[in-house]
Amino acid sequence: MRDNRTIVSKIHTSVDEGHQIAIPPVVYYEIRRGLLSLAAPVKAIAFEKLCDISYLGTIDKATMEIAAAAYARLRKTGRVIEDADLLIAAYCIHNGFTLVTNNVKHFEAIEGLLFINWL
Repeated sequence: MRDNRTIVSKIHTSVDEGHQIAIPPVVYYEIRRGLLSLAAPVKAIAFEKLCDISYLGTIDKATMEIAAAAYARLRKTGRVIEDADLLIAAYCIHNGFTLVTNNVKHFEAIEGLLFINWL
């Protein structure tokens, strides 16, 4: 969402190849709160266009259970990450999605999560 040409290109290529773009509800919230607090109408329009071609699912009980189990495993190893990141990871695991992130360190310890860094 930072006008990165590489990411925009990867999104277009993925859609052209028939891949589905999914936006976890937590990510939707994080982006919308940022756009609203910055009063960034141009970026808000761009985000809404992305949402129009994306799948916006829900976080259900099964997703919450995956997140809670991941938290417990990570806590035992002393490596706790933010709840939002756990929910994002659990959403992807539950739905069989690959997470696209530049923040690999936050997600690399979560068992069962497939992720890729487009940058």
